[in-house]
Amino acid sequence: MRASGLALLLTLALTLGACGNPHSASDRAPAATTPATALAPPPSTTAPVATPSEQQAAGLVPTQPARVRHPNEDGSETVEETAGDSGTHNPLLAAVASTMAAATPAAAAATTSGPTLWQEGVNYTRLVPAQPTSVPTGQVEVLEFFWYACPHCYAIDPLVESWKKTKPAFVSFTRVPVMWSEGHRSTARLYYTLESLGKLDQLHGEVFKEIHVNNDPLIASDPNDTAGAERVQAAFVQKFGISGDTFKKAYHSFSVETSLQRADQLVQRYRVEGVPTFVVNGKFVADVRSAGGPERLLTLVDDLATQEHKH
Repeated sequence: MRASGLALLLTLALTLGACGNPHSASDRAPAATTPATALAPPPSTTAPVATPSEQQAAGLVPTQPARVRHPNEDGSETVEETAGDSGTHNPLLAAVASTMAAATPAAAAATTSGPTLWQEGVNYTRLVPAQPTSVPTGQVEVLEFFWYACPHCYAIDPLVESWKKTKPAFVSFTRVPVMWSEGHRSTARLYYTLESLGKLDQLHGEVFKEIHVNNDPLIASDPNDTAGAERVQAAFVQKFGISGDTFKKAYHSFSVETSLQRADQLVQRYRVEGVPTFVVNGKFVADVRSAGGPERLLTLVDDLATQEHKH
């Protein structure tokens, strides 16, 4: 199997989880006690399943026996079947596939029984009572709670960026950084500082890259050293043409403080204990594990948002 295919599987296996709040073991917002209902995703939005030939090419299933023809001296042919690839030559791939199958029963069911229904209480949780949103009438609010240092958030972010370009116009999408500790708050402050400077679209991916590729956490060695975190982050943004004075002024601005306060309120309101977590219109909560995979999560978000828009 090619290295790129294995890397993809490893990435997907990595994303079948979440980064959790180390300071709390409480559950997120209470789920409804009413009987579970099912939401059927439209056929056009159902997560695609690899065809047998695609799975075979990726090494996920054994190849079929090959037929080899040998010409005989009398003009006839002898047909010989050769054993195909059994798929057992790559134990690492087998381990990854096994882990993914165990972690995503909903996705596994979809590959064997066709399109599945989104199941309330399984794929997503209904919030009772529903929470107020901050979008105009006719819009559906979608929040993504995340943390820059979370490897799961980093892994799903390219999919989120792609989804943003194709999401329905009625979806109002907002990222919300969690602030479970001073270390979390420091990177959340960086997020809102870049937003206030109009540099978020340009540098959002660069922050992820700096942390996960360049191994620079963008905070001080002591997570409680907020002044040290500011110096580290100021040095980082200067590489992209933002002066130290400009950064410092925005870093401590009223707008950033207000954004941090609102984000903290949202994290507490929804009792977010793991990231990435998506909340749709103040009513539904879902994550990678509940949805059955990163692509399915974004499909689920679309389907829930569409349902809300129709009501």
